[in-house]
Amino acid sequence: MRRPVIAGNWKMYKTGGEARAFFEQFQPLVATAFHCDIIVAPPFTALGMSVEAVRDGKIAIAAQNMHWEPDGAFTGEISARMLIDAGCTAVIVGHSERRHLFGETDESVHRKTKAALAAGLTPIVCVGETLDERESNTTEKVLSRQMQVGLAALTAAEFSRILLAYEPVWAIGTGRTATPELAADAHRHLRALAATQFGSESASALRILYGGSVKPENIKGLMAHEEIDGASRCPGIRQAGNHKQRLVEQKLRGKIVTKMRSPRPRHRDVDFPLAQQPRQHRRVAVDEIAIDPRIAGRQLGRAEADAIGG
Repeated sequence: MRRPVIAGNWKMYKTGGEARAFFEQFQPLVATAFHCDIIVAPPFTALGMSVEAVRDGKIAIAAQNMHWEPDGAFTGEISARMLIDAGCTAVIVGHSERRHLFGETDESVHRKTKAALAAGLTPIVCVGETLDERESNTTEKVLSRQMQVGLAALTAAEFSRILLAYEPVWAIGTGRTATPELAADAHRHLRALAATQFGSESASALRILYGGSVKPENIKGLMAHEEIDGASRCPGIRQAGNHKQRLVEQKLRGKIVTKMRSPRPRHRDVDFPLAQQPRQHRRVAVDEIAIDPRIAGRQLGRAEADAIGG
């Protein structure tokens, strides 16, 4: 079984001060959650404040993008070594908004992935098809190209250090969601591609997250599929309620967590870069602030923002 990861992408929301206020609310909710890895990706200007805010906790901070060069005349860009210096341990690569709004290609995803790995960052590599590609029945062809080009020339050891996020572009921020069967089929195809490229053992360990208009009404159906390792949604980021309860409910919504089969979860310190480690878990959807109170008193709030694209 694959160890779960909850990853939140804040996109272009939150200042440094707002990030600090958020983590003051969020960290107590995950203080006793030792059964999953937690990653949050604030905007660049909030990275330093976020790293400082979680310094003594178990939350890892990721960047939302990076350039593949270590330095140079690239106005507006940021390098892997700069992210390391800021305290990041992971970075999102090839998010659909970067691909479709800013012209990123499978080739640039490949270069960024290699650079991130070389610097010691965990790349969270995003793949997914557009509505036109879905309706023309070319989803598998698109995913195959993105995997083959974007992850080309990685060694099995390098591949074991990445996370993969499947985000159907047509379902991001549109209210449309892939059915559990469609999402599971895409994840299954991605895992088969990984087996072809990197071997069955590496493919089996690969963690694949789903992102695309996930909500409490459909999350249980999605997570019932073994191929879907996580899912997320991005509501409420713009509305910051003053009351602490509202802050948590509005900003930490629609995430997936998992719970241990054992009634006594064992403490585990998060050590990044993330490794794809075995786990003994089963999935549970979270609709409110805490997960099922029967889980040995463990509580985990709704995680912030969307898990790499939802």
